Amino acid sequence: MNAIRKVSLKSLIVSAVLVIALVGCSGKQSTTTSAPVPSTTAPATTAAPKTEAPVSTSAAVQYPITIKHALGETVIPSKPKRVVTIQWANHDVALALGVVPVGFSAANYGVQDTSGLLPWTAKKLKELGVDKPNVFKDTDGLDFEAISAAQPDVILAAYSGISKEDYAILSKIAPVVPYQTTPWVTTWREQVLFNATGMGMKAEGEKLIKDTENLIKEKASKYPQIKGKKVAWVNFSAKDLSKLNIYTAVDPRGAFLVELGMAYPESLTKLITDKTSYSFKLSAENADALNDADIIIGYGDESLLSAVKADPLLSKIPAIQRGSVLFIGNGTPLAASGNPNPLSIAYTIDEYLGLIAGAIGKVK
Repeated sequence: MNAIRKVSLKSLIVSAVLVIALVGCSGKQSTTTSAPVPSTTAPATTAAPKTEAPVSTSAAVQYPITIKHALGETVIPSKPKRVVTIQWANHDVALALGVVPVGFSAANYGVQDTSGLLPWTAKKLKELGVDKPNVFKDTDGLDFEAISAAQPDVILAAYSGISKEDYAILSKIAPVVPYQTTPWVTTWREQVLFNATGMGMKAEGEKLIKDTENLIKEKASKYPQIKGKKVAWVNFSAKDLSKLNIYTAVDPRGAFLVELGMAYPESLTKLITDKTSYSFKLSAENADALNDADIIIGYGDESLLSAVKADPLLSKIPAIQRGSVLFIGNGTPLAASGNPNPLSIAYTIDEYLGLIAGAIGKVK
C-alpha cells in the first residue's frame, strides 16, 4: 500500500494503460459509467481528526476480508483507516456509520450551492465536526490523481457505474468495493451492507439497516392510504412527449416506493424484458400501459404537467386526467433523494410521504 501511495501520477497512468489493455481483452466492459443521478465536485481539505474509521463495536472482524462482486473479487487485508468513496451517495453510508471519508465525489444533482454537498450530507458533516471535506471534482470522469492523493486503504463504490477499466485503475490505488451485480441498481440496503463490509463494519451496517427500516415503517404507518396503491415512476420530456422513460422496481427509486407500501401495476411489469435493468422506454402510443397506475411520479414542474395534459395521447391516462401526479422539481434535493440512502431517507421522508399522500388523495 505504501508503494502505491508514493507512486507518481505518471507511473499510475502508465500502469493503468497496461491494465486496461489486458482488461480490454478479457471480456465485455460495463455498459454505463454515468449515474441515473450524476455526481461531481469542488476540492477542499478534510479535518484530520475525523478521517479514520472507528474500531468496530461488533465481534472482532477476521481479516483478510474477501468481497465478490460484478467486476471480480476484492481482498481487504486489514482494517481500513482511510476511506475514499466515489460516484453517488456511498459517502453518505460512511457518514451514517460515523466515518468521514478522506475524499469523496460531490453531488452535482440537487445541490443548491457550489459546495457539491446535498443538505443531509452537509448536516451530517457538521454533526461530525468537519467543515472542509475533501471533495473530488469528477464530472468528466473519475479524478484518479485526487483519489490516489487521498491515500485510501479502501475505495467504496457499491452504488456506482464504474467500468472494468475504472476498476482496474482504482485497484492499483487501493482495494475497491463496487456494485454486486449491475451498475446503478444497488438498493439502499445493499449500499449500506457492502460499503459497511468494505470498512470492516458489517455488524454496524446491519444495525443501520434495521434502524432505517424501523424509521420507514414508523413514518409510512401515518399514511395508510398509500398502502397497496399502484405507482409508476415516469419521466416525461417536454421536448419529446412521444417517448417515456420508466424506472423499474429494480431501480432504487422504484424499490423505495414499493417499500413505502405501493406496487407497480402488472400492465407495466409485463413489459420489462430485462429484469436487471433500472429503466425501459415506452412510446406514447402504448401509454395505456399506465392506465392502471393510481399515481404517477416523475421529475418535472407545472409547465411539464401542462404539456402532458395537453398531449392527445398522454392526456388519456387516468392518473393524468384526475391529477394524481407528483412531479418532483428537477434538480432539487428532494429529487436527488429519490435514490435513497439512510441519510437522505431520514432528511426527506416526511416531505416525500406528504406529497405522495396528496397525489393519492385525488384518486376516486
